[in-house]
Amino acid sequence: MFVRTIKRIIIVGVLALVSTFTHAQQALLKAADHHFENLSFIKAIDAYESALKKNGLGDTEKLDAKIKLAESYSKIKDTQNAERVLREVVESGASLSDNNVEVYLKYAQALASNGKYQESQKMYDDYTAKVASDPRGKKFSKLYNDVTVLSKNANCYLVDYVTINTNSADFSPTYYQNGLVFVSNRKANAGVRRVFNWNNTPFLDLYHLEDVASLGGATASLGGGGSGEASSKNKKGGSFAGSDEYTPPSANDSRTIGSYGGNNISAGLGYGDKPITESERFDGTINSKYHEGPAAFFKDGQRVIFTRNNFLNGKARKSSDGINKLKLYIANAEKNGWGELAELPFNSDEYSTGHPALSPDEKLLFFASDMPGGYGGTDIYVSRLDGENWSAPINLGSDVNTKGNEMFPFIDEKGNMYFSSDGQPGLGDLDIFFVQVDGVTPKGRVINIGSPINSSKDDFGIVTDGIRQTGYFSSNRKRGGDDDDIYKFERQCELKEGCDLILAIYDADTKMPLDNVTVLYEDSEGNLQEGISDAEGKILITDLADGEEFTFRATREGYTANTVSFSTEGCDNEPSRLEIPLSFPVPEISEETVAENSTNSGSQSGMGNPQTGFSESGYTSGSTSGTGVTCTIRGRVLSQSGGSPLEGVLVTIKSECDGTVQTAYTDLSGFYEFTVQEGCDYTLEGNKDELASNGKKISKLSCAEGGITTDVYMFTSGDVLKVENIYFDYGKCNIRKDARAGLDKIVTLMRQNPDMKIELSAHTDARSEASFNDKISQGRAKASADYLFKRGVSRTRVEYKGYGETQPVNGCVDGVDCTEAQHAQNRRTEIKILQLN
Repeated sequence: MFVRTIKRIIIVGVLALVSTFTHAQQALLKAADHHFENLSFIKAIDAYESALKKNGLGDTEKLDAKIKLAESYSKIKDTQNAERVLREVVESGASLSDNNVEVYLKYAQALASNGKYQESQKMYDDYTAKVASDPRGKKFSKLYNDVTVLSKNANCYLVDYVTINTNSADFSPTYYQNGLVFVSNRKANAGVRRVFNWNNTPFLDLYHLEDVASLGGATASLGGGGSGEASSKNKKGGSFAGSDEYTPPSANDSRTIGSYGGNNISAGLGYGDKPITESERFDGTINSKYHEGPAAFFKDGQRVIFTRNNFLNGKARKSSDGINKLKLYIANAEKNGWGELAELPFNSDEYSTGHPALSPDEKLLFFASDMPGGYGGTDIYVSRLDGENWSAPINLGSDVNTKGNEMFPFIDEKGNMYFSSDGQPGLGDLDIFFVQVDGVTPKGRVINIGSPINSSKDDFGIVTDGIRQTGYFSSNRKRGGDDDDIYKFERQCELKEGCDLILAIYDADTKMPLDNVTVLYEDSEGNLQEGISDAEGKILITDLADGEEFTFRATREGYTANTVSFSTEGCDNEPSRLEIPLSFPVPEISEETVAENSTNSGSQSGMGNPQTGFSESGYTSGSTSGTGVTCTIRGRVLSQSGGSPLEGVLVTIKSECDGTVQTAYTDLSGFYEFTVQEGCDYTLEGNKDELASNGKKISKLSCAEGGITTDVYMFTSGDVLKVENIYFDYGKCNIRKDARAGLDKIVTLMRQNPDMKIELSAHTDARSEASFNDKISQGRAKASADYLFKRGVSRTRVEYKGYGETQPVNGCVDGVDCTEAQHAQNRRTEIKILQLN
């Protein structure tokens, strides 16, 4: 009895602990959700992280918590942690419902913000496969195939980090009298500042720099030559990302794309966090206890339109869902400050309006809003001033606005517009774009102004002249997050803003890229231009005139020249791609050769059975280096998966001696047979609907045994093919030279089957730690996939994954003694056919 009582006490105690733990877990999760719903993202992050560290959450609760945690990190611009959490979600294999499918989009955006364009491209492709109606996936994926197009003007610019910046947010400068008015959340010298729950930072106010002449800057060259003391301290390494003083090198640096986040502020190079040039908090009647800014001033300085939370005459108002939205206000200059503050008539308690910009004649007001009826998050609208009345806003339309966010418009002295967007294809987060505007109507295409003004981080709030010669803009590239800073730029050469085109030149037979191909074309002014293809067979041509026809003539020694026409009609921000195949010349064929080959071809049949096969001959060359002795090549065509014979497959054999082509269909048993010449090289291929073959190469055919017997294997969707001879050094992921032949076979296969999609997988044996094998196999799979991408295989056609030691082809697992040959069977690279046609 005593023992039973003790057991009952223990069981009840354990259940009580479990119940208490579960209750505490749920309370923590509930608190996290409360903070998230109230837009207190810093608090939400702490609560979600704590809840996820504890055991006891169900799979659905854990998935929901991680998605909200990632969204919270995204809201405070912590893209590194957003990427980390989203990677966990995507790689967990969790089923993402329609409500959560935007996880793929958010993950792609976080990767791009962190400069990981290749990974981002793959994730955009995954998003497109699930949400085909959203054009962002295709547009961003196309751009990330070659982002160098956005660096074509990089050498034109010098960029300065100006001396009014602090370690707080400083952004969105606008011209006012002889100085600048900008937005900042720097701490006031006295008094208590309220904190914005979103990210626990002070509310934003407007600040004033009286004279821009006092505004200094430590010049940093991003693609340009640079000048000044700070620039001279970093001559090493050339003009590429990571070579400027406030952008440290990273694994994602390239020699062409702008700049990423930095942490070299303390390196003594003039990029400190303390303002050298003093500025003052703007007039107190405009600044309040809520957010203010950005603003736009009329030219006479007597009126201003500015952004503020919904707060007027000491009274704040909220929307029906409890949020204090943004509104646009107008104020008049008075003797002792600004007065007569009033709302603009199209404001609403239910949506936000902000980011004002005035046209040169001050009759049009451009602004951003998330009012109903838009295309996405925030759109850009325009309202016309008629006397004292503002018209109903007009949406600028789908050429400008996207499913993402468009904001921070600026109208230059010619009436054209700059704005920032994360929905137009760019380098990551917000990029700055330009579009010509005729009154209230956008004209022409929207242009991404590229690096170094744009980066993988937020770039916004630009002000400049009519030719973008000089100006200011804002960016958080230095440290990311809320660390926005103001930069000054100066252009030193002519801009290239025409259409961009990538020429991809390859061997028409092998489908391999061709380097050192000369391409000639005439530009829009009739000048002859020349380009030379690189190791990947590519030539990037920028600044082609829009809406014109161009003719490209490609030549290379040993190949027949090829001339291809292309129209730039309707080009966009992403470079177009034009493929140019080059072939070997076709010699003239003598009548004697035709007669001889016709005689040879007449003796062929499909295993001698006219009911199950036939043959044809074709001619591409008039010479042969064979011995003149003939024999047979015979065999069967079999399925890759089960080895069963395949009837009705069209088998093609091509002689490399004289280019002769013969064909035959397989019989009921899958047999084929051809008569061939000794001493020649031959290529065998099989062809049938829904099937493809890897082909067979036969070198220097010998007729000593009366010929040879060789089988051809066909595969289809779902089949797995082992790729031979892809070697890696122990513990390394780089592609060795002797591994390229195996990978080149995959490239050829992908080119022969242009609709085929594959999963490329890497496997190890079980002789190291499982975690090491997982990591090394993933690295090798990625390296192999990158090899394919560099040779023109689209990223949309290849998935890659490392499986480590988890899928052995034999019993050689941990604890089992195996021979080296058995271990070698498990160290393999495979491709799984995901789609054939």
